Amino acid sequence: MLMKDKVGLVTGGGSGMGRAAALELAKEGAVVVLCGRTADKLSQVRQEIQQLGGQAEIFLGDVSKREDNQSLVNYVEERFGRLDFAFNNAGGHGDFHPIHETSIEEAEWVIDLNFKGVYYGVKFQIEAMLRCGGGVILNNASIFGIRGMNGIAHYVAAKHAVVGLTKAVAKEYANSNIRINAVCPGATETPNYMRSTGGDVHLLDSMIPMGRIGQPQEVGKAVLFLLSDQSSYVTGSTLSVDGGMTV
Repeated sequence: MLMKDKVGLVTGGGSGMGRAAALELAKEGAVVVLCGRTADKLSQVRQEIQQLGGQAEIFLGDVSKREDNQSLVNYVEERFGRLDFAFNNAGGHGDFHPIHETSIEEAEWVIDLNFKGVYYGVKFQIEAMLRCGGGVILNNASIFGIRGMNGIAHYVAAKHAVVGLTKAVAKEYANSNIRINAVCPGATETPNYMRSTGGDVHLLDSMIPMGRIGQPQEVGKAVLFLLSDQSSYVTGSTLSVDGGMTV
């Protein structure tokens, strides 16, 4: 039970990689607070966790809003008395357009969700972890936190910022019993991926050395490793889970 008696949160916990990570964490004994905007999806994941014998709670919130990040952390502290881990997973983007054709509204939404949501999440999570003596934070930076991509410059920029944030904060709190890392998934069969590809699960196979896209549970197992004591000497790192796409 790698996460026995640990209490933490997963943003974007209603589907995809967030759901998969929450299930892996719960199977290893963690109490997981699922954060998202859609109650039905979160309730379904909570039910799956309960069927495994685990414990999960729901917090409805939009992490692109600073105040929702603070309220989420406050809720975990008030309910359980501490915050041991956090997976800042929520993110996404819309259709692909060159930067001169991307609307200001689209760019602001993507940057608020993918960078500001993580920035303020980390800020309030660090404050809570300092109060309880330490913890572990993991940010979902995507492979586009370490490489470029046509048509989603705003998303790529936000994810690169997440990697920079991870490195800076890891250095700041390395002596405070707080570790912070980033996971960089490649093409993974999530609802957002299926929407972006029109439902073609094999569209990018030829671009991936392993010849297939990843499954959410494969990312979930990497998340478990980075949030558990199995990675106790790892901080400020980025782990690519991408079938070799960034080799």
